[in-house]
Amino acid sequence: MDKALIQAAKEARDRAYAPYSCFAVGAALETADGQIFVGTNVENASYGATICAERVAFGAALAAGKRTFARIAILGGRVGESHRACMPCGICRQVMREFCDDGFEILTAEGEEIFRTTLSALLPASFSAASMEETT
Repeated sequence: MDKALIQAAKEARDRAYAPYSCFAVGAALETADGQIFVGTNVENASYGATICAERVAFGAALAAGKRTFARIAILGGRVGESHRACMPCGICRQVMREFCDDGFEILTAEGEEIFRTTLSALLPASFSAASMEETT
């Protein structure tokens, strides 16, 4: 099961649009019901308009009506080179926190070795919608 999610991220990475950084990223997001949505980074000449692979995957899943997520696999690397381990940026971590609990699993891989962590490990003491409810 892990290998299938990693493979989906790898295939997505191969379709990334990264003409400026030449760093391609692919993400494969698994919903609670086992459906997989993929995303690639999409760069833009106006760098601030660039979108990360993880957010593209979440956007596709949300557009399909999905709201509960189990895990995500993320792979990165220079265009034309093999993939390598890649962790989500801060903005992507916060987007994940919007929709996922602390135990949401994040996978990445280097060659055949798979690394895993959780959202709470990458974003401890995070701010969420629940945080807003606690303060009102």
